[in-house]
Amino acid sequence: MKTLLHITLIVGLVAFSGCSTKKVFKPEKDTVVGSWANKESLKEPMIDVTANGAVLKDGRILSHDTVIDVHVDTDKERLLDADEKWIVTSQIDGNTTLTSKADHSVKEFFDLKKTVAAASVKDDMLAVVFASNELAIYSLKTKEILFHSEGNAPIVVDAKIVNPYFLDDLVLFLTLDGKIVIVNSKEKKVLRSMIISSADKFNNVIAFNVVGDNLIAATGYELLSLADKDIRASYEIRNMRYDAKDGIYIATKQGEVVNLTPTLQLRSKTKFPFAHFLGMIVTDDKVYLLEKEGYIIALEKDLKSYKIYKVSIDNDSYVYVGDKAFYVDDKYFSIKK
Repeated sequence: MKTLLHITLIVGLVAFSGCSTKKVFKPEKDTVVGSWANKESLKEPMIDVTANGAVLKDGRILSHDTVIDVHVDTDKERLLDADEKWIVTSQIDGNTTLTSKADHSVKEFFDLKKTVAAASVKDDMLAVVFASNELAIYSLKTKEILFHSEGNAPIVVDAKIVNPYFLDDLVLFLTLDGKIVIVNSKEKKVLRSMIISSADKFNNVIAFNVVGDNLIAATGYELLSLADKDIRASYEIRNMRYDAKDGIYIATKQGEVVNLTPTLQLRSKTKFPFAHFLGMIVTDDKVYLLEKEGYIIALEKDLKSYKIYKVSIDNDSYVYVGDKAFYVDDKYFSIKK
């Protein structure tokens, strides 16, 4: 049986490839204003991409538009997380390493025995989602398990796996079967479990954030806003971004770009027929989308007008989306603010 490590890689590659017989996005000529000017080189190509970063051929890590000189063993390790303090990598057998960003010689090691799908660190806690969908919290100091919960193993998942999220004394696990499991980190017990979606396949949580007073979570099929009450909406989501001023932006598998309030009320939307979006970046004044056929679409935030720029990409490329650039293989297209 294939492990989740292999499944996520396969699914991620499939997402960026496609069938040549399908119809593709062809913008009207007067909407293409030229080639994208801000193209730069990474010097090394990406050889692995996760929702939380990318690994370059020389083993260095790309995360949030920064190349970090923590070297991953590209033959054995997979990047799980790169936050402000720790780089988290893991091998297929569960050997997991935490490397300090401030001092690369400072490391913590965990022999977890099972394949890890997602992990996050805060203070003395390492929160883990296993490929089996089991949930656990470990102590960094003692390596002892502080919390454990069984889960239903997924059949197949989307590559955009979301790491556990720490919110004050809570640990929010975003599961591989479409749930949010909220754990009190002090009492080490489950406070609440919420179902986002019940689909049989590709049902892991692919996006999560706190927008104002709302917890926003999505699978590939459903969107949940949780505050005083649960609000749900159905979209086939390819990409999602959050903006403090203008709410939620979604790019769908049907080529739509949708703007929603934090309570999921529709503000505006537009459609690009047959567009296959590889990534989305939201800035103070624009929404940028990287399209598979080699275009960057620059939309006004009200989604009423746009310009399209040509870029050179291959359909089988690795793609990572930072905060200020689209990364494709060994190059990147900067969004200049």
